[in-house]
Amino acid sequence: MVIRFQSPAPGKRGVHTGVFGLTNVLGRGGLLTPEEHAVWRSGNDWYDAAYTNPTDVDPTVYDVGVHPHATAWFKETAHHLLERVPPYLAILHAHGIDCVRVDAADPGRVIYEDAEQIVVVPHDPAATTSYHPGGLISAAR
Repeated sequence: MVIRFQSPAPGKRGVHTGVFGLTNVLGRGGLLTPEEHAVWRSGNDWYDAAYTNPTDVDPTVYDVGVHPHATAWFKETAHHLLERVPPYLAILHAHGIDCVRVDAADPGRVIYEDAEQIVVVPHDPAATTSYHPGGLISAAR
């Protein structure tokens, strides 16, 4: 199983924005309180140091021209990464932004993999607008 925290609705490209992307919009937009900003910034710094950015290994992983629907998923064994997601969910909740958890056994064709995560292209890119695998779905608010 793999786990993803994402917006319940797809964005303009048909991709459900992930928890980090959602929170980064708030942080980069200056919409966070000073306390939230500190949590967001320290969380991002920790994640940057804790695991590999897939684009450092393969710059085409998130290239919209190559893989327009690519999404990253945590491996269920990446407990040290998963346990640091709740502060991001709390920030999103405080700003009225929904985020759901999706558990999946086979979310798509793997285009990148390391010990903590995979990046996939969905088997059916059109399914990105209604993708609900048979797993736990829970709202952040």
